[in-house]
Amino acid sequence: MQEAIEAIADPRRREILRLIRSEERPAAAIAAHFADVSRPAISQHLRVLREAGYLSERRDCTRRLYYMRGELVEVSSHTGGWEAMLARLAEAARGGDR
Repeated sequence: MQEAIEAIADPRRREILRLIRSEERPAAAIAAHFADVSRPAISQHLRVLREAGYLSERRDCTRRLYYMRGELVEVSSHTGGWEAMLARLAEAARGGDR
């Protein structure tokens, strides 16, 4: 559980989750959204999110496509919206809820 909370404590990772919430995207398109971050850094963020269980990937030839796991999209609709849920979890990860 700690790994999952720490994974979304980073604002860039939360933004990645917002990007892929409604549609799957290739890693290059996700990286293009972040002008101030290198592609390898985005790949690292994607790996952390995947290992924490927030997203899945599928291969399409040489591309890797990332998408949010369906049950997480469903949960977000019952918790006051995805952004609100992420904000609460991120605050908990920073130690605001003890």
